[in-house]
Amino acid sequence: MKNPKTYYQQQLEFNTQQATGLKKRLLGLSTLRLIVFMATAIAIYFAWGNYVIMAGIAFVGIALFIVLLVNYNKFKSKKILHEALADINQEELLIIESKFHHRKDGMAYQDTQHFYSWDIDLFGRGSFFQYMNRTATAEGGLQLAQALKANDIKSITERQLAITELSEMADWSQLYAATASLVKTETSAKAIMDWLKNHKPFIPKFMLWFPQVFSVFSIVLFGLCVAELIDFNYFGYWLFVGLLITGRFLKNINTLANNSDKTKNTFKQYASLLDQIEQRSFSSQLLQAKQAQIQSQGKKASAIFKSFSKKLDALDNRSNLISALFGNGYLLLDIKNAYQVERWIGSYAQTVEHWFEAVAFFDAYNSLGTYAYNHQDHVFPELMHNKSAIEAKGLGHPLLNKTKRVTSDLKIDQQQFFIITGANMAGKSTFLRTVSLHIVMANVGLPVCASASKYAPIKLITSMRTSDSLTDDSSYFYSELTRLKFIVDAIVEEPYFIILDEILKGTNSTDKAIGSKKFVEKLVAGKATGIIATHDLSLCSISEALDEVENYYFDAEIIEDELYFDYKLKIGVCKNMNASFLLRKMEIVD
Repeated sequence: MKNPKTYYQQQLEFNTQQATGLKKRLLGLSTLRLIVFMATAIAIYFAWGNYVIMAGIAFVGIALFIVLLVNYNKFKSKKILHEALADINQEELLIIESKFHHRKDGMAYQDTQHFYSWDIDLFGRGSFFQYMNRTATAEGGLQLAQALKANDIKSITERQLAITELSEMADWSQLYAATASLVKTETSAKAIMDWLKNHKPFIPKFMLWFPQVFSVFSIVLFGLCVAELIDFNYFGYWLFVGLLITGRFLKNINTLANNSDKTKNTFKQYASLLDQIEQRSFSSQLLQAKQAQIQSQGKKASAIFKSFSKKLDALDNRSNLISALFGNGYLLLDIKNAYQVERWIGSYAQTVEHWFEAVAFFDAYNSLGTYAYNHQDHVFPELMHNKSAIEAKGLGHPLLNKTKRVTSDLKIDQQQFFIITGANMAGKSTFLRTVSLHIVMANVGLPVCASASKYAPIKLITSMRTSDSLTDDSSYFYSELTRLKFIVDAIVEEPYFIILDEILKGTNSTDKAIGSKKFVEKLVAGKATGIIATHDLSLCSISEALDEVENYYFDAEIIEDELYFDYKLKIGVCKNMNASFLLRKMEIVD
């Protein structure tokens, strides 16, 4: 695959040039329209009095004006699309330079009670979500957040293949993303689905044919009046008959029209996204399944959406006074159009949800595919089902600049527990988040930040960040105990990879040491797998009694009155602590 930075630079230049060229073209078309209008007006002025010539000039002038207007709108749409593509590539270049903190941070998806999202900075400023999110629709953003929080260890291979395929089709992904970014709707997909599912039909079935019969009778009546076989007054009376019939359903039609008016733009714009999904050929099983999801009885969802938007447009024409008066009086147009809308709702209300879900799925998976494309130095974990839980080489945190990123090798077996000690700022917490993200990314199907990785799929659960709550009247210590109880209950149901950072911080050091030791012993007895970071060196003695426990540490050295970290994971127990040194160095104490 092409180098991402080179690709984005080329795409930015190309789309900027295209947008500039189209802007000049639009200016030319605007000028031509003005010339045609002025020329037509002048020609009619000089031909005044000769109505045949005047009509011909007007016909040609109007025809030319319409052709120019159609072309203007077509090129305007192209210009807007190229501008959106240019924006996407400009944004990608910024993200490559680690300038992404202005993007949506996903805090709306944060859940402090979740298995891990709060602890590992999955959402929020500077979060993994903010870094890798490329969704353009609200539904796509929600689906991406749900995928990151799913803790799903099934079908990982299928997700890997889908993400790999999308990472190899950057042009299509960008076109889809640009089109999605132009979707501006006042009504959410969820609100539309709720309306369609809850709508109760009010037009009787005989209205399938009755408006046509009524219209034919109106035409016949008009013909009889023109032929002077009956008085024109009867044609006038017939208008009121039609208005009375329409009035019977007017309240419900007004409600239907109001709801339709809010949704028609959504259907029009989503049709273009559905069309892109339909036109693309996919090879991975998951993408094929999502593509098949938008087929309905051999019909394309995009065509069905377009058809519905036309029906909604027809119903919207009732706002025209002439159409409302004579269209309903002689043709029962409101009833006819409302019936067509209701027929569509009856046929597709239950399947629309699948179509919206497919649009959101590709919006979300474009983010995953783009991440894989942007990180070609990452690796897809090799899934295994043996003794090892994680066997990774060159494991690092994906949000750290790779020119400064320090990596470590990690090999931890299933039902094994690591105790990690280390000096302040030596890298313990970062390492815990690195391992956590490895598990989350691997389960989602993403490549992980490592040079090699073998992984036995397992769900993640963490306790790294706890806070008290004035609202719930709960102390810090009680909140932490609640979290630990949550972990103990969870591992009874199924295996989890447990990551803990300095537990029982809310009690005294002696009590903390005793409690931490007993908790780790309980986890090991429950055949749990995981890592705990601590400053309490006494906890490391557990390894002497339990074969499942191993000690690791991050080191710090003081050289010529300066503190140095290598951020490398080492076997053993940390001997160098730095709190006293830092207090003196920062002149907090003597």
